[in-house]
Amino acid sequence: MAPKFGTSGLRGLVVELTKDLVQDYVSAFLTSCPHGGSVHVGRDLRPSSPQISGWVIDAVRSAGLEAVDCGALPTPALALSSLEAGAAAVMVTGSHIPADRNGLKFYVPSGEISKADETRINAALGQPRATGAQGDLAVAQAQDAYRARYVSAFGRCLDGMTVGVYQHSSVARDLMMEVFQSLGAETVAIARSDVFIPVDTEALDPETKELFAGWFQAHGLDVLVSTDGDADRPMVVDDAQRVVPGDVLGALTAKALGAKIVCTPVSSNSMIGDASFGFERVERTKIGSPFVIAAVEEALAGDPAARVVGYEANGGFLLGFNADAPAGPLKPLMTRDCLLPIVAPLAAAKAEGVTLSALWDALPAVYTAADRIQGIETEVSKAFIAELSGSADARAAFFDGYGTEVGVDETDGLRTTFSDGSVVHLRPSGNAPEFRCYAEAATRDGAEKLVTGTLAKLRERLS
Repeated sequence: MAPKFGTSGLRGLVVELTKDLVQDYVSAFLTSCPHGGSVHVGRDLRPSSPQISGWVIDAVRSAGLEAVDCGALPTPALALSSLEAGAAAVMVTGSHIPADRNGLKFYVPSGEISKADETRINAALGQPRATGAQGDLAVAQAQDAYRARYVSAFGRCLDGMTVGVYQHSSVARDLMMEVFQSLGAETVAIARSDVFIPVDTEALDPETKELFAGWFQAHGLDVLVSTDGDADRPMVVDDAQRVVPGDVLGALTAKALGAKIVCTPVSSNSMIGDASFGFERVERTKIGSPFVIAAVEEALAGDPAARVVGYEANGGFLLGFNADAPAGPLKPLMTRDCLLPIVAPLAAAKAEGVTLSALWDALPAVYTAADRIQGIETEVSKAFIAELSGSADARAAFFDGYGTEVGVDETDGLRTTFSDGSVVHLRPSGNAPEFRCYAEAATRDGAEKLVTGTLAKLRERLS
């Protein structure tokens, strides 16, 4: 798969992310987007990331701009650093996909690039690169402000709690330990890896899930937390040893912060429309942070004081207003964040004197599940979805036994609703050769069975 923009940044095979290609994209970015005269550069823990990061820094300096090397750090920490400095940023990461792939995430001084910015970057590829005096090179400890953001806003909100940190190869593995200790929790480091592990928090593999019960028992955990590779997606396993879906974490976080407008993709749990949350408006978007950000920005353009947030089904959370946290103010951060949707629900549960599982179980009884088939090229997935979208008979044949079709939504992929209220949503991944399936049902088991059964049908059909 040739490197290209997906739902969040440029992605491709490492062998195809050559020095010339990387520097061409960086040059195109600097030529076509605002940068403030400085570019902060960060990376995840993939073996290929240090070299690619060096190429990015060289390209920035060759353009006569200051390059700020932030080293290995979470994507939201890099974004916070560049936003506060009024600078651009480039994060070298492939997020949750395997280590044979990598990518670049671009930030302008106001936040993540938009789809319009992507179009401009692509149009500027291959043009002669700007040359001039070599730009300066600086080094920054950009994680410090990100850590302080949560310690100052939440205080010792987790006193007495035992938190397991599934470290694997998350770039936030040490920072999470520090933050949760500062919030009053006893922390336990679990399963640190020297080899990059592509943890997809939205579709954890069964082998990993089987380890959780043993970790809870061995360490007396109240909760287990983690992130994906670049730490813009959270993972939380509650006290009942259940993985809490990202869209549940998002809904709990939005409620805890007093949000009034929620922007989230069409794949997110529809329970957020329930009056019990107190949201004034819910905007459903295509999947991908650029679309969520665009919806948040549109809400703020209409009312700069809007209490608006955004989140994705994977849990990455965007804060669009100045919120009041338990110990102090929390400024906006317009990029997917992993820590806020972990800390806020835990703090809310602690403040109410209940467990996280009880807080989740008190929500409207709508459940989601998600998984994917790997190794299915995007063109194959798109062709199959086009076939189903274009024919009610084709859908009826594929979804035989699911119930009567009562609605079809093609906002992003194919989202089919059935007479019992259940939903099956099919969509090609935007950044890897994967075919994703999302489901929604009135029971947890029902949602999981819909995903399992649908993926089995897809494997049989597409293999």
